[in-house]
Amino acid sequence: MESVLIVDDEESIRKALSILLKRNGFRPEEARDGEEAMRKIDASCYDLVIADLNMPVMGGIDLLKRVKEGPGDTEVIILTAFGTIQSAVEAIKLGAYDYLTKPIEPKDIMIRVRNAVERKRLRTEVRQLRMALKDTFSRRHIVGRSPGILRLHEFIEQVAMTDSTVLVCGESGTGKELVARAIHGGGRRREMPFIPINCGALPEGLLEGELFGYVKGAFTGAINAKKGLFEEADRGTIFLDEISATSPMTQVRLLRVLQEQEIRRLGSNDTIKIDVRVIAATNQDLVKLVGEGKFREDLYYRLNVISVEIPPLRERKEDIPLLIDHLLRRTGSSGKKDADPKRVSAEAMRIMYEYHWPGNVRELHNAVERAVVLSKSAMVQADDLPPSIRKSVAGDSPGLRARGSFRDIEREYLASALDENGWNYSKTAKAVGIARNTLLRRIREYELAKPVAKTP
Repeated sequence: MESVLIVDDEESIRKALSILLKRNGFRPEEARDGEEAMRKIDASCYDLVIADLNMPVMGGIDLLKRVKEGPGDTEVIILTAFGTIQSAVEAIKLGAYDYLTKPIEPKDIMIRVRNAVERKRLRTEVRQLRMALKDTFSRRHIVGRSPGILRLHEFIEQVAMTDSTVLVCGESGTGKELVARAIHGGGRRREMPFIPINCGALPEGLLEGELFGYVKGAFTGAINAKKGLFEEADRGTIFLDEISATSPMTQVRLLRVLQEQEIRRLGSNDTIKIDVRVIAATNQDLVKLVGEGKFREDLYYRLNVISVEIPPLRERKEDIPLLIDHLLRRTGSSGKKDADPKRVSAEAMRIMYEYHWPGNVRELHNAVERAVVLSKSAMVQADDLPPSIRKSVAGDSPGLRARGSFRDIEREYLASALDENGWNYSKTAKAVGIARNTLLRRIREYELAKPVAKTP
């Protein structure tokens, strides 16, 4: 619900506008002059200020200047009973969204209010989209054909269009945020913000301020009011990574958000209604933490409405060639994304297949990027891989050795390459770095066949 501050020395004007705004779904507050308005603005955040031009102590123009000097994107509409072209031009030049003369028609003011709030919302979204543009995710980035990944795709498709809270579980590096972004991107909130935060990366005091926001003076250093991430994610999705790292006090506040769909900024007694989908993630056993008294049981059940487990990479070895191919296409040649991708030698592929990947897909990504940068030819060789990976495979214990044979993984790799290149033998041979005759021999050896197109 958008907040609007009405600033006018005439009480009748303030009350009439408040009633009108409430009826139209806004959250209005009032101030009798510019100084009172600035105290409220310093203590809170508003989407829009509607201010009279001529007021005692501090007039509308001075208030406009102060608002535009602040840290937020608050829009301002100036009202006056004594409109002149000069004052209108001055207000617009100083950043006012609009300028209206009294008396005001209710229909007219509501059109201006909705347009101003919409512009503020769009500016916020553009800023968020620019931040997220370099790291855009969707289901197509969840690469793999293993049973676990196919089930994961099916899960995402089932839950994306709902508003249910989702708990994503999995080891570090398995791609929990990727899954959260895919759920958000496949749902009705896809055009709204996706706000991620790592709960384990901030101490308790800072985390609460980031999540719930704060008013001016709430703590040392709070020189301005600040919206929290829950407010920034309104009508969208917030992703709470490493939820197990939150303190008991933060868990209490999160429970209230999930139960009531409202937040309270630090230092404030006022509640703010929000409409946010929550997706949480953990690499810990929350049931065990509940039993040990380290995680609230009631919060666990609120988060665990729908849960999914992402399989570790060592349990889906058949996806490794597909992941490597995907990463090579993203990385390009010598780390340049716009260059032709490098290829991987059979020996390098064998080593990456047999390695146990304790860091999962994140570790694989780092290894491939390093190999591409260090490789001196168009083909990534075994020596280009990190020494720790080569040594681990060379001295691998039976418990860490991959299930199945390299023949299985090579067959899957070639089948994928053929599909991606439309079963064009020359293009496929070039893509995987082997001769065309060798590819044809492998196709016969592995009994690979082009899928038959289904007739409509």
